[in-house]
Amino acid sequence: MNASALSASLLLAYAGMLGFCLGKERHWKQLVNPRVPTWLRRLCAPLGGLLLGLAIYASCQVWPGGMAVVGWFGLISLAGFALLLLLPYAPRLAVSLPLLGGLVWAAAALS
Repeated sequence: MNASALSASLLLAYAGMLGFCLGKERHWKQLVNPRVPTWLRRLCAPLGGLLLGLAIYASCQVWPGGMAVVGWFGLISLAGFALLLLLPYAPRLAVSLPLLGGLVWAAAALS
C-alpha cells in the first residue's frame, strides 16, 4: 500500500467535499469573508467535483480496480464526517486544513 497516495487521496477527498460545501450559500457565508466575490462561490462546486475526480485517481494508485472505488467512497465518507465535525466548532481550521495537509504531505513526500 502506498501511504503517500493514500494520504493524497484523503486530502483530495476532503478538499472536494469542502468545495461542495463552499458552493452552498449558507456555508459560504459561514466560512468565507463576505467581501469575497460571489463568482468564486459558483466556481467552488465544479472545483470540488474535479478534486473528487483526482481523489479517485489517487485511490487507483493505492488499490486495484473495483476496490479503489470502494476505498474512494470510504475516504469521501471519512472526509465528509471530519468536515461535518469541524464546521460548527472550528470553521477556520476546516477551511485551512487542505492547505496545511498539502504542505505536510509535500514535506513527507520529499523526505
